[in-house]
Amino acid sequence: MSRRGVLGVTGMGMIVSALGAAPARAAPVATHRKLGTLEVFSVGLGVQNMHRTYETTIPNRPEMLRIIQAAHDQGVTLFDTAEAYGPLEDESILGEAARSFRNEVVIASKFGWNIDPQTGERKPGLNSRPDHIKRAVEGSLKRLQTDRIDLLYQHRVDPAVPIEDVAGAIKDLKVQGKVLHWGLCEMGPNTLRRAHAELPVTAVQNEYSMLWRGPEETVIPLCEQLGIGLVCWSPLGVGFLTGAIDAQTRFAQGDIRSVEGRFSPDNLPHNLALVSLVRNWAQRKQVTPAQIALAWLIAQKPWIVPIPGTTQMAHMVDNSAAAQIRFSFSELAELNQAVRAIQVAGARLPDAVLAFSGVEAPARQ
Repeated sequence: MSRRGVLGVTGMGMIVSALGAAPARAAPVATHRKLGTLEVFSVGLGVQNMHRTYETTIPNRPEMLRIIQAAHDQGVTLFDTAEAYGPLEDESILGEAARSFRNEVVIASKFGWNIDPQTGERKPGLNSRPDHIKRAVEGSLKRLQTDRIDLLYQHRVDPAVPIEDVAGAIKDLKVQGKVLHWGLCEMGPNTLRRAHAELPVTAVQNEYSMLWRGPEETVIPLCEQLGIGLVCWSPLGVGFLTGAIDAQTRFAQGDIRSVEGRFSPDNLPHNLALVSLVRNWAQRKQVTPAQIALAWLIAQKPWIVPIPGTTQMAHMVDNSAAAQIRFSFSELAELNQAVRAIQVAGARLPDAVLAFSGVEAPARQ
């Protein structure tokens, strides 16, 4: 079966592994899965950096459009962006690229930073006041060239706005047909419970990968309890799990990895044990390291969807093909044990950025 043929499979059927026939008692992996009631392909596409790369060079816009269109051809149905990306630029790129197949895909976007929806001017802090949410959504709809956002997230919890007020604004937008589903990103657990009680939440978006397994402690059990899907940003550890980084790697000014503790010269050599593990499994399964990292996430729960971002066509094709890889039950147990035996050194983000994660919304007065 060709790669395109495999990626075209729909429903919850099994798919053959990259090694040929499926091993006996293979762990189930489907090419499509549910985020709440929303069905999507098992690997999405993050449209975050298509206005730039980590090296701050400007990608060729027509090529970015082709990558998005080719992702759709590969079977990808979840395209994730936000007003903050650019700001505003990546929504415009996605809107232009997806125009011809808009009704065949799920478009996710986000509000929540203090951004002028018209000019893109980014002011300090967050803004989830209901009137601002509605203005932000109007701007997103125009840039995305659509009449509705399939999945709208609060990008970060606003410590000044009760989550019940946020949910109320989303309810209004749902009544108008401008938003179909909603979610939260990097929120505190109590805020998720309150949000879900006010208006059922479809998906949570959190960083989650072999390199950052923090959601396993609270977020994943809570999502399972509430029937909420998990969408994983940075599923390749900002490129680390692809094997493109070694002990001598240093990052350009402006690259967030240059100020992340896990990539410091002191911690990087230690953390490369994880890359060695992924490479060994890639050789064993005759696939790429990136595909192993993505397939591992998919195998954790049937309602987890990674959204790797890229500005390179070959990487998009490679990432999308991870949906066809599966592990036997014994392989998955072995890989899980090996991954969790490696203690990653260094913080995942700078303190100033981490301060926006795990925040609890204030109580409604």
